[in-house]
This record gives sequence, C-alpha cells and structure tokens, in this order.
Amino acid sequence: MLVLSSRILAIIFLVLAFAQPYIPIGDHIKKAKINLISVYIDNSFSMQSSGIKGNLLEEAKEKAIEIAAAYKTTDQFQLLTNDFEGKHQRFVTKEEFVEAVKEIVVSPVSRKINEVIARQNELFSNFKSEKTSYIVSDFQKSFSNFKEIKIDTGITTYLLPLASAKATNILIDSCWFESPSFQLNQQLTIVVRIKNNSEISLEKVPVKLMINNQQRSVASIDVAPFSQTNVSIPFMVKEKGIMQGSVEIIDFPVTFDDKFFFSFSVSENIRVLSINEQAESPFIQSLFKNDSAFVLANSSIKNLDYSSFEKFELIVLNELNSISSGFSNEITKYISKGGSVIVFPATQLDIGSYRDFLTAINAPYYLSIDTSNTFVSSINLNSLIYKNVFERMPENIDLPKVYTHYIIQESSYSDAEYLLKMQNGQNFLISKTFGKGKLYLSSVPLNVSFSNFAKHALFVPTLYNVALYSASAPELFYFIGQDDMIDVGNKGLAQDDVYKIINKKTHFEVIPEQRSIDLKNFLFVHNQIKEAGNYDLTASGNVIRGISFNYNRTESDMKFLKSDEIEKQLETNKLKNYSVLDIKSKPLSDMISELTQGIHLWKLFVLLALLFLAVEVFLLKFLK
Repeated sequence: MLVLSSRILAIIFLVLAFAQPYIPIGDHIKKAKINLISVYIDNSFSMQSSGIKGNLLEEAKEKAIEIAAAYKTTDQFQLLTNDFEGKHQRFVTKEEFVEAVKEIVVSPVSRKINEVIARQNELFSNFKSEKTSYIVSDFQKSFSNFKEIKIDTGITTYLLPLASAKATNILIDSCWFESPSFQLNQQLTIVVRIKNNSEISLEKVPVKLMINNQQRSVASIDVAPFSQTNVSIPFMVKEKGIMQGSVEIIDFPVTFDDKFFFSFSVSENIRVLSINEQAESPFIQSLFKNDSAFVLANSSIKNLDYSSFEKFELIVLNELNSISSGFSNEITKYISKGGSVIVFPATQLDIGSYRDFLTAINAPYYLSIDTSNTFVSSINLNSLIYKNVFERMPENIDLPKVYTHYIIQESSYSDAEYLLKMQNGQNFLISKTFGKGKLYLSSVPLNVSFSNFAKHALFVPTLYNVALYSASAPELFYFIGQDDMIDVGNKGLAQDDVYKIINKKTHFEVIPEQRSIDLKNFLFVHNQIKEAGNYDLTASGNVIRGISFNYNRTESDMKFLKSDEIEKQLETNKLKNYSVLDIKSKPLSDMISELTQGIHLWKLFVLLALLFLAVEVFLLKFLK
C-alpha cells in the first residue's frame, strides 16, 4: 500500500511539473506571445557619480542587460536615453538591444521623467502587445517631476533607482556684464555667480577669467554652504572684434559645471542717425561729431531711406513736426528688432500724429503744452542711464530749467521708466521697452526757448549713455539641449550659402536649421552640439560672430529621491501601474521573471516527484 501511494504521488507531482504551475505576484502577469519592453537609461552628467558598484552609468547598463535576460528571445526591446536619438526609436531583438546598451555614453542633455514617459508611450502607441517600460536612473530631484506624468494604464512601468554616493559640488551657475555696452579701451566688469551645493563652507575659491585664450584676471570668493555668491571681475578691452571667453574654477568629483563659456564683440564705434525736420541740431553735432566712439549721420525727413535704419544703433527724431503712418511703421519695426530711438518733439507739434505713433507701441504720449516755468528736480539713479554718472549725489545740484514743455501722459505701464522728473511732478524724460528695443521720450525739444537742457552739463551723459547702451549685443551664451532660437539679424546670404557653427580646436562643424521670421534670420541647433565651448558662426567663409554653448546646470544639484520617497510620489500622484523595484533583495532578472510570470512551481514538483520515487525504491528494497 505504501509503495503504491509513493508511486501515485510521484506520478502526480511529475504531471504537475509538466503543467508548469505558478503563483501570480500582483497584477502584472504577462501571457502575450510577444512582449514589448522599453528601457530608459539615464545617461545625464549626474550618472557619472559613484554608486555601490562603481560608476552609476555602467551599473545602469548592467541592469538593462539583466532586464533583457529576464525575457524571451522572441520579445521586442526599445532603448531610450536622454539624447532621444533616431536609432533608438524602433523595437529590436534582444541581441541588438544588448549591443546598443553597451554603446551608451554620458550625454549633456537633461530630461525630466514626464518627457521620458511621454516618449515611451508614444513609441508604444502603434502596438497592441503587452507593454512594459523600465526607468533606470539615479532619480535626481530635478528629474523626478512625477506630477507631470500623463497616465496610461495600458503600460506597466517599473522604476529602478540607483543609489549615488554622497557628492559635494561647487559650480559656475551663470555670468553677465554690468554694462551691456562693449567699447574699445573701456573697462568691463563681468559678474560670475558661484553656487555651493554642499555642507562645507568654501573659502578663497579661485575664479580665473580667460579672454581669447589669454588669462586676463583672477579673483577669489568665499561661499557659504548651500548658498550662492556673485563675484565681479574687471578687465580692460584693448582690441576690437570677436571676444571669446571663459570663467573657470577647480572642483572634484563633479567637473562638468566648473567652466562657463561666453562670447561678445567689441565695436570701434556706435552709429547714430539724426532725422531732422529742418536744420541739423548743433547740440547733437557737437556731442557725437567730436567723439571717435560715435559715427553720426544726418538725414532730412523728406529724403529718408528706410532700408538704412538697420545700419544704426540709435536714431534721433529731432523736432519732427508730425509722424506719418508709413514712417511710424518703419520706426516701430526698427525698435521691435532691437533699435533705440530718442524723440525730441518739435516746437510746433502735431500731437495727433505723435499719439498714433506712440500708442502703436503701447507708450505714453503727448497730451498738451504747458507754458509754466519749472525745473528738473529728480534723477532716477537706479536707471542704467544714470547709474554710474554720479559717485554721490550733490545736495544742492543745479538741474535743468524748464520754461515750456509738453505734458507726457502719466503711464501705468510696468516697463515705462522715468529718467528725469520735474518739480511739478510731471515726467521730463522717460524710457519705454518695446520688443527688443528702447524708446526714449523727451518732454522738450532741443530748443533753448523751451529749456536749457541742451546746454546743461546733464545733457552730455544723458545722450552719451542713451547712445552707448543702444548697441544691442547678441546673447552671451546658450545652453546645450534647450534648442533656443539664435538671432543672427537680417544679414542676407549668397545663393547656395549656409550658416555654419565651427569649433576649430576639435575640428567640429555643423550646419544648423535656418528660418526667416519677420525679415530676420534665426538658427536652430537641434541638439547637434554636444560639447560645451566657444564656437565660430560663419557665413560665406567669414566669421560673423562668436557663439558659446554651456552644459545645462540642472544636473548640478546633487539631490536624489530614495526608494520610499519615490513610492510616496507614486501614491500621491495615483500612478497605480508604476512600481519601484528593490534590486538589493535578489538578482534583477529573477525579480522581473517573478513579476511578469509569477513564482514557478515546476522545480518544486520535480523535486517532490523524485523524492517519492526514492521513497518507493526505499520501500521495495528494505521492507520486503
């Protein structure tokens, strides 16, 4: 009886083993003939950090290969990195997937998790098979915007957080010039923002300034823990032309953000056009004609060439009686594209035509004439025009007298700024931003019967600075991966010629996309530039300007989410088809097999079948 029972049990367990029973885990069992698996590997700069098993990116690549090992050879795989490369937009075999994983390198491009999920969902959208996605990342806080994820319940997503070693980091966050004007033989001051993303107070950190591959200055800075500080570095400009610079610090182990590149151009002079109703203004003539920093041209309103406007940084409307609609349109275009215009009204003014022109650019306008005597009583020392004119404001300063003036409408516009104000509370001179340019509006003409402003000592620094700051400068730098529009103005190209971005040091060359918008040319790099540095923008074989690219600083903040914090985010944002994999407990391939196929029992039943066969043999041999 015992022998028969042992034989029956052995046969039962053997049959059960061939039936391949399993215990399901959760709701993620996949029974499709072919599974589609998308794996995202975070290859951003933060993945260069060290983890438990060394470099995080190498660890992520190992995990991706383990994921593939858990699936059948008939399943299809798709690889995704921060670069969103075209070659990664299709599903491939397991072998092709593994080879692609081995080729992954660090990328300067940063993504957020919602962008990654959206791209995976898009790639899945044309298929009806079982869909599973994996996110392998260090889950930097700047990456982990879970609340922006659009839920797709048809896709099961597993998150694999890789633990990064605690890293400190000091970085150059940005830089800018105190003055937007770059003139020959002028002292410039560049301001550099340094951030300290660590618990350690840093002292006397050297900051090196390089211009055209020559060291121009060194400064030192102290930075408190988890704070930022600005350092100003002055230097002299002794030559004109394209200037390509960088500011540098030394910091380990995170080094990608220790250098910041910028480019600017130094012109020999600023071009000014005075448009006159009748005679040329002797005051404008004496100011600009006698200064080599400026080139002055005069034109009568009756013989005006609108196409010449683009050659000038500043246009002076000198006592024009009226503004025609055609002239208004051209001046409006000029300002919106980055030009500066200063208006001195005529003694006999067509207020209606001026109102039409000024309201078209959303600016305050002239209301009426006021013949009462007053004087300028207030200077806006916070404005760029007067910021550096006075070392300190004298107590009893002599300011311009006003005998007659036009009343300028009181403005509530946030970008209309008073420069000079009269004792009666009315504006004497204001500025207004429109598009990329500036409008300056005076309440008096340059006529001594209205005011002594044109003969006053304040006239020279006012007009000088208006002209000086009218020179529009291109962007100092761009960030890799942001795909900003690069404005290259309205310079025409010869037929079949193209713009090129070139790095002579690395022999790199790329042709960006060019678009013409409102008669201006814009370039789009489209993630073709991968390395931070200074580049040349060329056309027709000539260097047009310098152009600089920097790595995005979003990767500089070394703060990461832990597994329990990620799970809390999933719960808060109701991402029910998302799970965090605890890869410390067992091999990843075994964990995925259990999640996707359940816990297989066939091995247990084979062992039980063998056990009862052994019992049968024992009974037959020893219990005869």
